[in-house]
Amino acid sequence: MTPESARRRSLAQITLLSLSFGVLVAVSLASVYWLQKAREDNAWVAHTLEVQNQIALVQLQLRRAESAERGYVLTGQDDLIDQFEEAASDVLPRLTKLRSFVADNAVQSPLVDMAIASASERLDRFRRVIALSKDGRDQEARQMLRDVGGRRAMNELTDALTKMRVEENRLFAERTTAADRSQALATIITTTGSGLVLVLAGLSIFLVRRSSRARDEAENQLRENNLNLESTVQERTTDLREANEEIQRFAYIVSHDLRSPLVNIMGFTSELEELRSDIFRRIATLSREVAGKQSAANADSDGEPELEPADQQLSEDFTEALGFIKSSIGKMDRLISAILNLTREGRRQFQPVRIDTRELIENIASTVAHQAAEANAQIRIEPLPEIVSDRLALEQIFSNLIDNALKYLKDGVPGDIVIRGRQKLGFAIYEITDNGRGIDPKDHQRIFDLFRRAGTQDRPGQGIGLAHVRALVRRLGGTMSVSSALGEGSTFTITLPAKWTANKNQEQRA
Repeated sequence: MTPESARRRSLAQITLLSLSFGVLVAVSLASVYWLQKAREDNAWVAHTLEVQNQIALVQLQLRRAESAERGYVLTGQDDLIDQFEEAASDVLPRLTKLRSFVADNAVQSPLVDMAIASASERLDRFRRVIALSKDGRDQEARQMLRDVGGRRAMNELTDALTKMRVEENRLFAERTTAADRSQALATIITTTGSGLVLVLAGLSIFLVRRSSRARDEAENQLRENNLNLESTVQERTTDLREANEEIQRFAYIVSHDLRSPLVNIMGFTSELEELRSDIFRRIATLSREVAGKQSAANADSDGEPELEPADQQLSEDFTEALGFIKSSIGKMDRLISAILNLTREGRRQFQPVRIDTRELIENIASTVAHQAAEANAQIRIEPLPEIVSDRLALEQIFSNLIDNALKYLKDGVPGDIVIRGRQKLGFAIYEITDNGRGIDPKDHQRIFDLFRRAGTQDRPGQGIGLAHVRALVRRLGGTMSVSSALGEGSTFTITLPAKWTANKNQEQRA
């Protein structure tokens, strides 16, 4: 499989999985919506049943009160009065509760108000009848029982309650239909979603197995094409999975595979430099012998030979080339040393201790005070939060950032470097701000890469510092970012756990 076809297949798989995921999310949201809608509709059905139940209880209690009233008038039994009071005292509270149930219904609200008024009137009449009977005025009590006004109030109450029941029956039918529909839709969508989950799971398994097969085929092809490199490939694969081994192997390669040829180059360059005089003395001798100007005495002279103009230019070019070679060798040697220092630092075991950050930065500022004075710069330290972390790592982080701020100030402008900090959600946030040259936004990521530098290269350095700082920050469980623009200074922001522990250190190294 060619790289282009593999890329197209990967893109197709990602597109398909993204589309499937989107469909799954949509189905899930729809399922949640309709399940919630079904619960709401069922709640309204239950609400309707509760209203109907309250209406039935009101009618029952009114009939009990009326029966107790009539029975007492006819028989005079005192226990009927207790039955009357028990039933009558329950009517108005239930009607009040019923009114709260139907407060949002414009049809039911006036009906329940009418029922409350009629019930109050009817209960008052019941009590007057009982009072007359208690006083021995049975004739008047019976007359009042037959009174048309009492029957009218009872008819109005019954009519209001009947209309309410009819309205609730209508609402019950509508709400039951809506609840059934919502439940059915929720069931359909949930079932569909479950089916899609199974389909997507099968599709994912298929894609994973196909990718696995393609990977296995590629690995087999790679082994066939690179039998002699099989052990190296295995070592590199192990290195990618284990960060510590990768660092150690990197240090080994740098110290042995690069140091050894570099030493040879340095040795042969020095030897070539020593041979330079002999080479050009021989050139001068041969040139003069050809021209008939060289005597045997001059040929044995140990001094610097007199060269022809062309040979003299060649000698100068030769010397200049040797100088460039030695300069490049020196730079490469410094880079290798910096890498080795970086890898050694990466293997150091961090020790978390409580640190007064302000005191630590004040000590750093005091060590660069002379450099700041020469650059006509001031270092201002604002209140800083304390932190539990590795002291040496923090010293290296802040030393490097303050040193960079002093190194890249604008010429002719008094430098102003501010270090400030705050705490937020268990993290300590530090900002190092300067009014220096600034960094082009397109180089914000570049400056954190190993051996990469941005802007005019008129200051010494190997492009190691910021890469080292970011590596330390990450090992401490934090993050680092920069905000800057050309000519407007820079702000480096360091976010670290306020209470870092050795366990976190182990996780970062794992």
